Amino acid sequence: MAERFAYPFEIPILDIVKEMDALRAECDAGRKDAQENLTALQTRLNDTARGIVASLDAYQRVQLARHPERPQALDFISRIVDDFIELHGDRRFADDKAVVCGLGTISGRRFAIVGQQKGRDTKERLMRNFGMVHPEGFRKALRVMLLAEKFGLPVLSLIDTKGAAADLEAEQRGEGFAIAESIAAMSVLRAPIIAVVIGEGCSGGALGMAVADRIGMFENAYYCVITPEGCAAILHHDIEKAPQAADAMKITARELAGMGVADEVIPEPPGGAHWNHAAAAESLREFVLRSHDALAAIPLDNLLSARAGRYRKLGAFLEGEAAESEALSRGTEFGNASSSAE
Repeated sequence: MAERFAYPFEIPILDIVKEMDALRAECDAGRKDAQENLTALQTRLNDTARGIVASLDAYQRVQLARHPERPQALDFISRIVDDFIELHGDRRFADDKAVVCGLGTISGRRFAIVGQQKGRDTKERLMRNFGMVHPEGFRKALRVMLLAEKFGLPVLSLIDTKGAAADLEAEQRGEGFAIAESIAAMSVLRAPIIAVVIGEGCSGGALGMAVADRIGMFENAYYCVITPEGCAAILHHDIEKAPQAADAMKITARELAGMGVADEVIPEPPGGAHWNHAAAAESLREFVLRSHDALAAIPLDNLLSARAGRYRKLGAFLEGEAAESEALSRGTEFGNASSSAE
């Protein structure tokens, strides 16, 4: 069996998993007490994994969102979508492999599906540009969403990106305009939209495909305007302060659900989605079906009105002395740095 990747805080989980693998071999060999020991180890594994995840700080959750074995869009699609038909190209320039689009059914409900795919090995990651979407990717996704509007289908968007492509070619082909066009179109799309942050949800690369009526976030996903490393580099010129940035930015699923940015935190199996793709997929299926049925009962005009109201309510802020007092009361290095920079 190939060696599994684990972060330092996951080592206790990995040790138990190795014990269980050894016991399974003994079960296959006919050892009678091995199955009882395996059951006991499974209980210990679940308790250990839940305890570790419950104690994680914001940056450790960012690390789990980036875990190389974490399920990606195509992993979820293969598990919960029946009869998936992939659609390619933006009808203008090219087929962006960072975006997977198509039509399919989930437990009998028809969907138009768009998702961001990072890739697994080096070859696939390069081919998919590590999930960083070029203008033609946003246009491909929008083309499929407009098909959804035309044929009366709901849209499911799976978000997993560090941000939109930032190379010269992307700028030359209108990256900023493509993101803005997608946001504007999704704002008034006459179809229910469900967005789920399955891993990373950063910057315009995420927002350009996440304007939705209902937003779910996996328990260890994060959603923000910039990566913690990018924030640390800008504010402190020190990427090593990314953990402090992650904490100050309030980017975890539970924090964002508390602020109304996300509607629901989707539970992950003990230890994280990367330990059990099948269980994570079932959690996603349940959220999507529940959201679909709730949104399907709302007339489209009311849905669009509620969608507009949702985004108008976001972004509460303080000004002047109140803002300075709030930053000082936090006593955080990042809050003080932001105040001094202004």
